Amino acid sequence: MANSPAPLRGTDYFKEGWRTIRQPGLRRFIVIPLLLNLALFIGLISWGVRQFNIWMARLVPTLPDWLSFVEWLLWPLFALVVLLVLFFSFSLIANMIASPFYGFLAEKVAEQERGLVSPPTSYTEILMTVPRSIGRELRKIGYYLPRLIALLLLTLIPVVNLIASPLLLVFGVWMMAVQYVDYQADNDKVSFIDMLRWMKGRRALSLGFGLPVYVGMLIPLVNLLVMPSAVAGSTLLWVRERPLNGPP
Repeated sequence: MANSPAPLRGTDYFKEGWRTIRQPGLRRFIVIPLLLNLALFIGLISWGVRQFNIWMARLVPTLPDWLSFVEWLLWPLFALVVLLVLFFSFSLIANMIASPFYGFLAEKVAEQERGLVSPPTSYTEILMTVPRSIGRELRKIGYYLPRLIALLLLTLIPVVNLIASPLLLVFGVWMMAVQYVDYQADNDKVSFIDMLRWMKGRRALSLGFGLPVYVGMLIPLVNLLVMPSAVAGSTLLWVRERPLNGPP
């Protein structure tokens, strides 16, 4: 892996993360957030279907008879909007819920990689990290949302949207890398700004990691397994590419 091009190396870290989470000692940091996020996913899907039916029931009767043929166009358009809202809502809320568990998952993967041993983690310790974990998640949202909104607005401008649309995709891939690399960076007491600076110096590596995560997150139910795999893979990336006693 060390001699691979940076983008391929980033993708390989995600694949290795998938293999890593199947180790017995890591399962409880995966199963609990998996169940919580599954309940969240079912709840959001149920809400989205209800809202979709309500909106369509209100909109379709208001159309004049001569426009009734556009009803079949509205269904996929509204379905796409609902899916996008659910995707972004799920990503934000799911990471918020799972962040304490994923922080400890990253810590255990890092300890294994570094050859360290620590006492078993209690649920009390996990609960104690909730305020800090949520604070770090809010910091990421503060970085993410303004840039996302700006890019979405640019996609509404003719001609400019030819550039903005690909940038929106690249930004989504970048944010997947930022989201998951941050767990072990936080464990190592590296500030969010310093972590971003480190990642910007390794854009190809970061984007190579973020791309399969981004694609996987778009697939319902599969995304529930993508999340812990991304935590483990990003931790391996961080530990190997940024040794504790090496250069930043």
